[in-house]
Amino acid sequence: MRFQVPSVKGCCRRRAYGCNVCHGGAPRLGRQHIRDGRIRFREAKNEHRNPINIDIPVHPALAESIGAANVSNNMTFLLTEFGKPFTANGFGNKFKDWCCQADPPHCSAHGVRKATATALAEAEATPYEIMAITGHQTLAEVERYTKAVRRRKTADAGMRKLIV
Repeated sequence: MRFQVPSVKGCCRRRAYGCNVCHGGAPRLGRQHIRDGRIRFREAKNEHRNPINIDIPVHPALAESIGAANVSNNMTFLLTEFGKPFTANGFGNKFKDWCCQADPPHCSAHGVRKATATALAEAEATPYEIMAITGHQTLAEVERYTKAVRRRKTADAGMRKLIV
């Protein structure tokens, strides 16, 4: 990642990436969601119709970011420049602003889960491992995000056979 702790922008980006939370859930996360080295929360998306509970280990970058930030007295990790919790839309807009200031400017909070799924696929995580981390409920959802990675790896393997 481009940002380094304790950059405010970097902290937010690492927090979102470290727990792959969409823009609706990221502003709600706080110290109450971390216990025994794990982050446990209910995805904000579809929480009333089809709730998805996430229970994953805290990523080292996320732990470092939280440790570097001064958030011990707040119930949420992500705060506005006024020290108030973000709304879902406010966080989405601010995340987009930060991405535009950095690289790549086309990223958004909405794409964090997709980026996590893609990074996991590139690291050769199984579809079920990806589902457990990202909260996707079907293999078809994971397939949508990992198809390009698999196609690229398959093409590389095929080309190696042709070169030999």
